Amino acid sequence: MQPDPTTLLTPAMRGVIDRMVRAGHPPLYTLAPPMARKAYEAGAGVLEIPSRALARTEDFTLPARDGYAIPVRLVAPASAAPLPVLVYFHGGGFTIGSIATHDTLCRELAHLAGCAVLSVDYRLAPEHRFPTAQHDAWDALQGLAERAGSLGLDATRLAVGGDSAGGTLAAVCALLAREAGLPLALQLLFYPGCTAHQDTPSHQRFAEGFVLDAASIRWFFDQVQPDVLARADWRFAPLNADEVDGVAPAWIGLAECDPLVDEGVLYADKLRAAGVAVDLEIYRGVVHEFIKMGRAIPQARTAHADATRALAAALHIQGST
Repeated sequence: MQPDPTTLLTPAMRGVIDRMVRAGHPPLYTLAPPMARKAYEAGAGVLEIPSRALARTEDFTLPARDGYAIPVRLVAPASAAPLPVLVYFHGGGFTIGSIATHDTLCRELAHLAGCAVLSVDYRLAPEHRFPTAQHDAWDALQGLAERAGSLGLDATRLAVGGDSAGGTLAAVCALLAREAGLPLALQLLFYPGCTAHQDTPSHQRFAEGFVLDAASIRWFFDQVQPDVLARADWRFAPLNADEVDGVAPAWIGLAECDPLVDEGVLYADKLRAAGVAVDLEIYRGVVHEFIKMGRAIPQARTAHADATRALAAALHIQGST
C-alpha cells in the first residue's frame, strides 16, 4: 500500500491548501474559460511577495506571423549599459494567466538577476488552440532579438523561461532557437509540462488535493488540443522531440508534490543524455504554482534565488542581488 502523499507536504504548504479548501471557490475547470481567467487573476497575487518597483516598465507589442500584435511587458532595473534579457512565458495551461498574473514574479526575477525580463501575453485557448501559443512565443522571442538594440538591450545575452505551460513554451523556443541558430544562454523552466498524456506515476500519486489536479489538467488539455493523438507533437510535449542535443543549458525547478514532477525529471534526463548541461532542483514538500506563493511558502523565495543565480551566471551579470 502506497503511503499517503499528503504526508510529504510541509506544514506551511498544508496550511495553504487547507485555506484554499475552506475558501470554497469553484474549481477553474468547472468554469467557462473567460470566467476561469477572471477567477485566476483575482487570486493570483494573494500569496505573492510584495511587487518590486523597478526603474523601467514598458508595455508594447511584437508582431506575430499572422499579423497579430502580441502584447509584451518589459521590466528592468536601472542600468547605464544594455541589459541582457530573459523572455518569460507565464503559466496557466495555455488557457488562463497573463502578464498581470505573473508581473510580480517577473519583477522579482529581474531584480534578483539584474537583467531585463520581457513577459509575453501569448494568445490563449480555446479561442486560439495549439499551436498558436507556440507560434506567438517563438515570434515574440525572434522579435525581441531583432529589436533588442533599439530597446537598449543586449541581444547577445538572451535567455528564455517560464512556468508550467510557459515552461513548455520556453523549452519549445530553446529547440526552435537551436534550429534557427539563435544563441540562448539558458532555458529557465519552472515545473514545465513535457508530456502528451497523464501517464507518469506522479500524475497518479498527486491526482487530487495538490492544487493542480487531474481534472484540471484534462480540462486544460481539452481546451488547447482536443485531438488526443495530435498532442504527441513535440511542440505540445517537448519530451517527444527527436533530438535535443545542442539546445541551451537548462535550469529546471520542480515541485515534489506535483503531477508534473516526473515528466520534469524525464526531460532533464533527456537533455543530460544529449550532452546538455542541466541544473535540476526539486523543492520538497511543495506543490505546483508554489513559486507564486512567496508570502507563505519559503521554498518560493529559495527557488527565486536559485533560478536567478543560474540566470545571472549564464548571462554573465556581475554584482546581481
